[in-house]
Amino acid sequence: MSSLTQFSLRDKVIVITGATGVLGASMALAVAEAGAKVVVMGRDAARAEARASAIRAAGGEALVILADVLDTAQLEAARDQILATWGRIDGLVNAAGGNMPGATVSPSQDLFDVSIADTRRAVDLNLFGTVIPTTVFGRVMASQGRGSIINISSITAQRPLTRVLGYTLAKSAIESYTQWMAVELGQRYGGKIRMNAIAPGVFLTEQNRSLMLEADGALTDRARKFIANTPFQRFGEPEELTGTLIYLLSDASRFVTGETVLVDGGFNAYSGV
Repeated sequence: MSSLTQFSLRDKVIVITGATGVLGASMALAVAEAGAKVVVMGRDAARAEARASAIRAAGGEALVILADVLDTAQLEAARDQILATWGRIDGLVNAAGGNMPGATVSPSQDLFDVSIADTRRAVDLNLFGTVIPTTVFGRVMASQGRGSIINISSITAQRPLTRVLGYTLAKSAIESYTQWMAVELGQRYGGKIRMNAIAPGVFLTEQNRSLMLEADGALTDRARKFIANTPFQRFGEPEELTGTLIYLLSDASRFVTGETVLVDGGFNAYSGV
């Protein structure tokens, strides 16, 4: 296999949850450009169709499926639709997730007044919104004897960030789940099914926009701190995640499992001095 062929996703069927988000959109297009047939999964019909239209305009194939990653029945129906359309599932990108205001703790808030209900919702979305799709689509990969699963972690799992309590708990658990599941998959399926994670640095998304930008578009104090502690001195661009994603989905990483790859402009490596 040539070095370039290893990175090809030609004719593979890749499911991307959360494909209607900012990062998910970039991932979906990049996976299609690498040759894959893409299942664009999310809850917003208009956005999902826009993502699929962009893929088709670039010469790719896309299937739109509206489903909630916390609803097993909806995911099972999605699985059946994918198999009826394309006959297999070769990869899963668990990109659904994000922060929510009620699961954060503001500097002026009593630390012990955190909303337990909202914190649980954040953990459900980010952790179980990864575990549940894996159980549904991973079963198909197991029956085929091959597949690659990519989870989305965060720099807050490496160095806990202030304020985002629920998100931090969930993303830390994602990394533990990635390692645990990778070991089990490796031992049970002879290395044919892999699980890895990507930990993005600071990217501007819909979920964190209110923490990063003032009403007039200026950077918040928090955003300036992030940039000051990122050696590249800027936010990441969504397409800067896609090279790592293609690598982890492709045969180029066939001996890689249980790993979290940071794409953070050096944030985690920097001591601040």
